[in-house]
Amino acid sequence: MKKLVFTEDIHTYHIDFAGHVSNIVYIQWMEVGRLKLLDAVGLPVHTIMQSAGILPTLVETGIQYKKSLFLGEKVRIEVWLSQLKNVSAVMEFRFFNDKDELAATAWQRGLFVSMETRRPHRLHDKYRECFTGYLENGDSVQ
Repeated sequence: MKKLVFTEDIHTYHIDFAGHVSNIVYIQWMEVGRLKLLDAVGLPVHTIMQSAGILPTLVETGIQYKKSLFLGEKVRIEVWLSQLKNVSAVMEFRFFNDKDELAATAWQRGLFVSMETRRPHRLHDKYRECFTGYLENGDSVQ
């Protein structure tokens, strides 16, 4: 299993009144990670919408903060899938500070939703195959 890994600079607008990265910024970084993961598997959002008629839609987010991140640091973010089911997927995230210490763990559950019906839609096998390289056990759940 591969993990998608990228870094982000921490800017002044990421900092909250307490002097560390605001909680909401982690959710923004997860959005960036989701889009990068979709690009990496060859299914950028516009492609999966146009060719498959599917809207990848978030339904749950969980974050556990472990260490604060501060202005001037870079954050390293890892993204992968821990589950791939018929109509849903779970993405895992890890955030590391400049000292390579774990700053936060997070996950998001997304649904594959039909553009036409706006209801959960089974992901076609040819699209499921695209995700297997980033899937934790290499196998999708049927």
